[in-house]
Amino acid sequence: MKKVNYLALVLCLTGYSVFSQTIVTDRPDQTESSSTVNKGSLQIETGILLGFSEDDFNSERQLLAPTTLFRYGIVEGLELRVLSQFESLKDQNTSQKVSGISDLEIGTKIQFLKKEGINTEIAFLSHLILPTGSKGLTNDSFGTINKLSISHVLSDAMSIGYNVGYDYFGTGKGNLTYSVALGVSITDRFGLYIEPYGNLVEFDTHEASFDAGIVYLVKDNVQLDFSFGTGINHTMNYLSVGCSINIAKAKTN
Repeated sequence: MKKVNYLALVLCLTGYSVFSQTIVTDRPDQTESSSTVNKGSLQIETGILLGFSEDDFNSERQLLAPTTLFRYGIVEGLELRVLSQFESLKDQNTSQKVSGISDLEIGTKIQFLKKEGINTEIAFLSHLILPTGSKGLTNDSFGTINKLSISHVLSDAMSIGYNVGYDYFGTGKGNLTYSVALGVSITDRFGLYIEPYGNLVEFDTHEASFDAGIVYLVKDNVQLDFSFGTGINHTMNYLSVGCSINIAKAKTN
């Protein structure tokens, strides 16, 4: 295995991968990467998030501890995905608290474009939301999350990735989503990103947000991350830390 070059940190953030690296993650940014895990590899991306949101009717604190995404490479360019998380919500006005397992998400990512010598990757991701969560945390109906992911290398120290998508949670019209992540390489193992993102809730109300974060490549297949985000036109903020590991399929002679 060749050593991961210094550009890999940037590409992990924005979703465009070099061919020698062993880990490209979908965290900590909101933008899903345009890369899939290699055939036979299992990638585990886990973390803890503490968030707060408020509107005219509710003031809520959220704790995800942990949230874990499992990604398995079925064939090259196609992965199976399972997302599970333990969630705790507390109403700041009434002090009522509910804790348990959120609805399970099962999905896939298909990579349509990845060629050596060009600086663009394209993939499509889709998750089915199953109403399996604990009382007070489940949507009580099936839903879906879909994203088109595109990324480009801009220079030896910078790349950009962006998503457009549609989420439906069983009622209403659903939400249109977008995100744009710009990653910058600082050293051969340390990188950072900035990212505006948002939703068009029910095709009507625009919620704009912003986040930023850092990643540190401990080993070629192990990554640590820290991120924070805030609402631009609504009250929301969060802090998150995480760790990701890629367990590659053992080579046979």
